[in-house]
Amino acid sequence: MSTPQLNGQVALAPAPAAASPAGTAVEPSWFINRELSWLDFNERVLEEARDPSNPLLERLRFLAICASNLDEFFEVRVAGLQAQLYENLEPQDQPPDGMGPLAQLIEIARRAHDFVGRMYEVWQAEIRPKLLKHGIRLCEPQELTEAQNAFLDDYFERQVYPVLTPLAIDPAHPFPHVHNKSLNLLLRIESDKPHERPRYAVLQVPSVLNRLVPLPEEADGQRRFLLLEDVIGPRLDALFGGYRTTERAAFRVTRNSDLTIQENEVRSSLLSTIEETLRQRKWGAGVRLEISERADEDFLAQLLSASALELEERDVYKVPGPVDLTALAALWKLEGFRDLREPPYEPQMPAVLANRKNVFTAIRDQDILVHHPYESFGSVVQFIEQASEDPQVLAIKMTLYRTADVNPIITALARAAELGKQVLALVELQARLDEESNIDKARMLQKAGVHVVYGIVGLKTHCKAALVVRREHDGIRRYVHLGTGNYNPMTARQYTDLSFFTCHPDFGEDASALFNLLTGYSQGTSWNKLIVAPKHLANRLVALIERERAHAEAGEPARIIAKMNSLVDPTIIETLYRASQAGVRIDLIVRGICCLRPGMPGVSDNIRVISIVDKYLEHSRITYFQNGDEPEVFLSSADWMPRNFRRRVEIMFPIEAPQLKRRLVDGILGVVLADNVKARELQPDGSYRRVPAPGPNEPSIRCQVEFQNMALELCESSPISHPATALGVPAGA
Repeated sequence: MSTPQLNGQVALAPAPAAASPAGTAVEPSWFINRELSWLDFNERVLEEARDPSNPLLERLRFLAICASNLDEFFEVRVAGLQAQLYENLEPQDQPPDGMGPLAQLIEIARRAHDFVGRMYEVWQAEIRPKLLKHGIRLCEPQELTEAQNAFLDDYFERQVYPVLTPLAIDPAHPFPHVHNKSLNLLLRIESDKPHERPRYAVLQVPSVLNRLVPLPEEADGQRRFLLLEDVIGPRLDALFGGYRTTERAAFRVTRNSDLTIQENEVRSSLLSTIEETLRQRKWGAGVRLEISERADEDFLAQLLSASALELEERDVYKVPGPVDLTALAALWKLEGFRDLREPPYEPQMPAVLANRKNVFTAIRDQDILVHHPYESFGSVVQFIEQASEDPQVLAIKMTLYRTADVNPIITALARAAELGKQVLALVELQARLDEESNIDKARMLQKAGVHVVYGIVGLKTHCKAALVVRREHDGIRRYVHLGTGNYNPMTARQYTDLSFFTCHPDFGEDASALFNLLTGYSQGTSWNKLIVAPKHLANRLVALIERERAHAEAGEPARIIAKMNSLVDPTIIETLYRASQAGVRIDLIVRGICCLRPGMPGVSDNIRVISIVDKYLEHSRITYFQNGDEPEVFLSSADWMPRNFRRRVEIMFPIEAPQLKRRLVDGILGVVLADNVKARELQPDGSYRRVPAPGPNEPSIRCQVEFQNMALELCESSPISHPATALGVPAGA
């Protein structure tokens, strides 16, 4: 069999959108707006911050996640809508719900203002008082003792004052540019001279210093902290000789941080173009202004009149507490206070790998499935590290989308190159908000002798694939790792994902073809196992859903279960509606954005949508099609979104070993669908409700805890065996 290949320029050109199923009369009201659905997702995160059944520091962590999520939403999504409205930019994807940019911005502002108010209410009225009861106090300047102020005077003089730079505002000094999400103080300065008008200045709170300043411990054992801006504020007169600071207000500007490179914008190289775009990002248009509610109207006028901040009133958020609640995450990281956190859990090494010195021998024996973070990402690290040192390994190729600052996989790739192996790393330079980190990693790998490529202009390489080519006694063998998540050991402890290891020749051929496609020019369009976007994935999913519809129309059992992060693509949604109308039972597990509206009579009454928000971020993508008596199960790097189908290189691949299929369907999808602790169900009106709590004689099922228990059991027993969950999934799936 010849190796399947594609032309790098032709085959990866985005395929046209899959055709809508014939005969479907679609109404805009059948779709939930993407941006509003995202706000609903962040509401579910805030629910976890409010939930008294969660440990206190976990509630604080969820609150900080809410604030961080909102930052990125404004930087990218709101920024994009503002560009559409003010710069007449065309959206990449027209919203099927029919809302224009202005209508979306108005509704986003209405909801976001209310949401921000409730975030601060959770902090001020619920979490902060409870932290105090447990000996963690965020102090106010007026409550400090003389000894504490003396300590802070010394800290300010030695650590803070040398890095402060006050910037005057006057005819000779226009309003300074403030960097994206930097914390700043706006100051009103006065002198004792009669009739002299007040002056204004801006002072950036140094980001190189910890935002939470620990105070010396005292006999009561409390851990006390003061915000850095509250250390600086009372000591500002040292910066302005002959003047005194009469008022101050903390503020923060969020700027457009989206980075999209079109093919015609690339001049000399993709790397240099992205570096230049990153420099320009610091000057992105203002999108949101956060300011302390203590600021008077004169302060607000100073900010809004700044030439660089052309904001509407709806873009201003007055907050009744610390500007930027993400800073509170530092309290979650405090040593001790174990009773205020979830019980610790250490990821387990899968039994099929735990007692094997050679990972390649284990993969030759059987395909291996690893469920992160319940099972250790160390299995993936081991795969690359052993490949780097093994003298029989000839080549290593892999994609890198997001990586950690300290990543043993990067070190192993560099080591392999130094040992003379052929090593290829495709580093995606356009991984949003990780561009600078990826450029640094790419240069480090290049210095070590790794052949680094940056993908294809106009497409992000989002697939997760690694290929190891090894010389063995019976010839060359290819070992493949495919995953649903990034090669990042840090997020692998926080996200739920799946890893698949195989040395099946069909997967090996496809992996070689994939890397040839990404790095050069090739011909042909045949694949053995992989389904690749942007050429084939969307149309293949439509065909698989339509096949279930045909089974239902023929009176045969038909079932679809799909787990993903986001469901946005209108063609896929329309196809699911048609399948539902034909009687296909559809369960969707969608963590975040879901534009499908379930439960509409005659349209989607056979569709159920749930969302799991818990201590780990649900990130794995799994799809099950009953297909009569021949069930098929797929894993994928892609969510069901237009960008994944048409503007990214993604892969979907089948899991065919019977025991692994059973584990995915019964042991993962079935358990998630049975969750009655952290699951919320999407209602026809777009709201979410917690699934009914278990009755007095029913077990509580929290799927993430169940998976921890399963992993502990699996590391002690092999082969893998899971009981069916009695949810209507065929036991032989």
